[in-house]
Amino acid sequence: MEEQMRRWRLILGSGENDGTAYTLDKTDLQIDKTLEALYDSTRQGGLGASSPNVSRWLGDIRSYFPASVVQVMQKDALQRLQLTEMLFEKEMLQNVTPDVHLVATLMTLSRVIPEKTRDTARQVVQQVVDELMKKLAQPMQQAISGSLNRSIRNRRPRHNEINWHLTIRQNLRHYQPAYQTIIPETLIGYGRKRSALKDVVLCLDQSGSMGTSVVYSGIFGAVMATIPAVRTRMVVFDTAVADLTEELTDPVDLLFGVQLGGGTDIHAALQYCEQIITRPADTVLVMVTDLFEGGDDKNMRKRFASLAMAGVQVVVLLALNDEGAPAYDHENAQFLAELGIPVFACTPDKFPDLMAMALSKQDVAQWAAKEDIVLKK
Repeated sequence: MEEQMRRWRLILGSGENDGTAYTLDKTDLQIDKTLEALYDSTRQGGLGASSPNVSRWLGDIRSYFPASVVQVMQKDALQRLQLTEMLFEKEMLQNVTPDVHLVATLMTLSRVIPEKTRDTARQVVQQVVDELMKKLAQPMQQAISGSLNRSIRNRRPRHNEINWHLTIRQNLRHYQPAYQTIIPETLIGYGRKRSALKDVVLCLDQSGSMGTSVVYSGIFGAVMATIPAVRTRMVVFDTAVADLTEELTDPVDLLFGVQLGGGTDIHAALQYCEQIITRPADTVLVMVTDLFEGGDDKNMRKRFASLAMAGVQVVVLLALNDEGAPAYDHENAQFLAELGIPVFACTPDKFPDLMAMALSKQDVAQWAAKEDIVLKK
């Protein structure tokens, strides 16, 4: 009962809101102050404008709350109190707990971050990128490798093309005890490997609401760029289109090359993608966008239809993050669904399987239904 009263006191705050009459100890009073500075609506900007106040507050929340709560409070501080100045000071960035949302904010501010802070900002982004690569790279590589037949079986292989593991298994019945060896009557080989079995184009909307989706997309793009059987292109757009494929070798450079915010011209992005697609039947186009078109809405729909008719496997993700679907254009989503183009939001843990389904030309809509991902009809 006492613990419940303590929690209610911290939730309600002090002053007029407090009806508990509960007395906090010294540590809880400090916790109460950190919460009050951020969430007390009568004290807007409660952290003050000075760097020492912000730095002290960042240190306090790290001391009193677990990492998951710290990340939420940092995000709330940026949104509620507009504390973007904490990203312009080296000391601030060193105290911040890095996460995907912070990276998205740094991407938004990348053009205005002072030179003295830029290296520290890159270190913050690098830390998040490294953590995500450790978490996401192996599932992505396994899913894609398992979905593609990267080598062609050959019953008359050259010596350097022999698959010795499969050849030995195939010929175990020809084991000769007297010679303690296997007579390989049937040779199984890989055949000549092709440089790329499939092409993937990741096309990312740079509007501000897509921030965390762009971060995850960049990580997955970088992973796919390391898989020889897949040729990956990365395209980002607002009212202009930029091809960041060459940056896929360095995810941090790629993310700093994205400029979040601004308008949206999906039609122009599709037009560019159509130009770089050379093998429609072997291409998967994943467009991450909320479908709010600021350009030519009618021709945008025509481009989608044209790509689908040409045999391109098109998938539209309204979001690629852990937060669910954002606001999106329902009419455009309905139009694409009627074309047979899957339209839904996807969490990062599902994305490797999604790509495996698409690359092996399986029914993405059916897969999404099994995974309880609601497609837009």
